[in-house]
Order: sequence, then C-alpha cells, then structure tokens
Amino acid sequence: MAIKFQYNKTSLQQLEKQLKVRVRTLPIIKNKESALRMEVKRCKTEAADLEDRLEEQIQAYEAMFALWNEFDASLIKVNDVHLGVKKIAGVRVPLLENVEFEIRPYSMFNAPKWYADGIHLLEELAHTAIEREFMLAKLNLLEHARKKTTQKVNLFEKVQIPGYQDALRKIKRFMEDEENLSKSSQKIMKSHQEKRKEVEA
Repeated sequence: MAIKFQYNKTSLQQLEKQLKVRVRTLPIIKNKESALRMEVKRCKTEAADLEDRLEEQIQAYEAMFALWNEFDASLIKVNDVHLGVKKIAGVRVPLLENVEFEIRPYSMFNAPKWYADGIHLLEELAHTAIEREFMLAKLNLLEHARKKTTQKVNLFEKVQIPGYQDALRKIKRFMEDEENLSKSSQKIMKSHQEKRKEVEA
C-alpha cells in the first residue's frame, strides 16, 4: 500500500498525525487480539467438553434403546430458547440463558416408571445439544473477529507504520535539501553582489 503524500509542510503534519494515531492504536488492537485469542482457546475447550458430555448422554440414551420404543416422544418438546448477548473484547456473541421445555401431562399410573427418567434424560440431551450449537456459533464469531484483528495488527505493524515513517523521512530529507540549496544559492548571490561592489568601487 503506497502512501500518497506531497513534499510540503502540510503533508508532513498530516502524515505525522496519521502515524501518531496508528502508533497509539496498535497496543490497544494487540490487547484485543490476545484477549480474543484466549477466549477462542477457552471456547474450543468448552466446545470439546460439551461434545464429550453429549456423547456420554447419547451413550446413556442408547443403553436404554430397547425401552425407547415404548416411549412417547411427543410428551416433551422445546418450547423456547432464551438468548442473551455478551460483549467479549468488543465482539457481540450470543449467550444461552435458558431452554424452556414443554412437558405434556401423562398418567403416572399407566405409563412405565422410567418415563420420568426418560423425560429428564431427553431434557439434558436437548439442552446439551443446544448449548453446543451456541458454543460453536460463539466460537465462529470470535474466530472471525480474531482473524480480522490479527490482519489489522499486521497491517499497522508491517505496512502502514513503516510506510508513514518512510514517507516522513523522504519529506524531511527533501525539505532539508531544499533548505540547503536555498542557503547555498543565497551565499552564491551574496558573494556575487560583493564582487560586483568591489568591481564598481
């Protein structure tokens, strides 16, 4: 990315201002990146834990597989999922607050004894599956934000800040050269005027 500039004081001041902004912002972006990196790592661990828990619950479900043929699956359904939003390092992520289940009334006397345990097991299974989906969505959002932040850090660190520093160096050198040329031309003119005066005298 080539930085556009002109060889004058106005351009010099504008570039100095831009450079200052980037130098001041860089540590903040780096902190955000490291916070996001840690959060992504934590989310990955939590997602893996949820995956394991879900697997265990499915195993427990399969252990009672023969009994599930008798179970009336319409007794339980997910009624509502309550969401929240949390900001992590400036990134809005969904937060699972609560899963509301609707359990249809059934006869405790006519239904098998294990129905209550079956309903409880299905509630846990559904809750874990929903929680895992939220964790994966959160992970995707954080991962995307981390990548964008890393790109911005690299842009500032490797492209813009060195680019502005280089442009400022060029402008300063040009202005110094111009000043030196101006001084030497003044000296030459002065010496010519003095020689002329001597000749005239």
